[in-house]
Amino acid sequence: MNSTQYNIRSIAAKTLNEVLEKGASLSSILPLMQQQVSGKDKGLLQEICYGVLRSLPELDWFANQLMDKPLDRKQKTIHYLILIGFYQLHYMRIPAHAAISETVNAVSALKRPQLKGLINGVLRQFQRQESLLLSRLENLEVRFWHPDWLLKRIQKAYSGDWLKIIEANNQKPPMWLRVNPNYASVTEYLTELSQEEIASHAHETLSSALILDTPVPVDRLIGFDKGAVTVQDIHAQYAAHLIEPKEGELILDLCAAPGGKTTHLLELAPKAKVIAVEIDETRGIRIKENLKRLHKNAEVIIGDGTTPEVWANGRQFDKILLDAPCSATGVIRRHPDIKWLRRSTDIPELVSLQYKLLNAIWPYLKEGGTLVYATCSILPEENSQQIKAFLAKHPSAKLKEINAPEDFQKATTSVGLQLLPSPSGGDGFYYAVLEK
Repeated sequence: MNSTQYNIRSIAAKTLNEVLEKGASLSSILPLMQQQVSGKDKGLLQEICYGVLRSLPELDWFANQLMDKPLDRKQKTIHYLILIGFYQLHYMRIPAHAAISETVNAVSALKRPQLKGLINGVLRQFQRQESLLLSRLENLEVRFWHPDWLLKRIQKAYSGDWLKIIEANNQKPPMWLRVNPNYASVTEYLTELSQEEIASHAHETLSSALILDTPVPVDRLIGFDKGAVTVQDIHAQYAAHLIEPKEGELILDLCAAPGGKTTHLLELAPKAKVIAVEIDETRGIRIKENLKRLHKNAEVIIGDGTTPEVWANGRQFDKILLDAPCSATGVIRRHPDIKWLRRSTDIPELVSLQYKLLNAIWPYLKEGGTLVYATCSILPEENSQQIKAFLAKHPSAKLKEINAPEDFQKATTSVGLQLLPSPSGGDGFYYAVLEK
């Protein structure tokens, strides 16, 4: 595809409009938009979209300072194009003249050529006033890049650590890999990466984990299509270790998509019988794709976790991993659109669903069995408070102590393990291990 056939800034503006005005998730809409561009432009499109969503309040504030009146709702795509211009000028290494000219040219691709003068004027004004604007920004909450409701919840829950959490959320995430032991040892795979001039380091505690010094596209990872490695955050990798799968055990992975934890269980215990249950049929396909890539076998069921009587066929499980639907507030750095798609009113609904899932599946755990409750949230209502409420109503459930690796970024909590996002560490995850 010839790059002259499209304008990447206009495609980025349309992508942002789909997310922020129509509620599409970036992970679902971006791959579709990337089909319109070629080669390295796919990475550029991703960088622009993720960057704007990451720093949205700041970029919006710039626009409010530099424009006499905001564009009306019919012109939202043009508004996002202006933000794209700000992001390039302030955060990217693209030469200013190229960033401005390409952004101005995008107006024609968006069929609004009459607005070229406006875009050009606003971006050049930003160039001239950038230092002044930044000095005025210092004491404003928009510099935290989080919606007010979420910022207040994080400040309340983590009075001593909230700023570190916010700063970690606002950074680009590290790239962690999980090496498939059937393919190679971590040491062998480190050597293979080194030969491709990809610098990486093994984790000291988790035997299959390594981190890349600089993230790379998955097609640069040796043997990825053959199942050599899985891209999985270090804190997410801890789930399967907490389950401690054994050969021959019947293990349920509930709410299993996209299958990263399912396949990890089978890497740790290849002869375990794993059943992966997912309510969404499309996401269920992802589980099957990951199983196929990693040459693993599991029974995949499309079913509702709150009604196990429909699909469990009376089976009792040795181990259950409940990776509960949650606010995903622990993985914001990987999915910055969460900040703008999630609402404060969503949290009580999620808490209710999580409890229903816990309550429904507990009878299907064998006596002496283990259930690991997991979320990628940092909100106590979904985590420690949820498990406290469950323990209070289920005398048969006993909380097991978790001794996490020393380098994991942990928050103080009386119930379970709350992991926090950290720049070179893992994402925000919560775990509670319950024994019956």
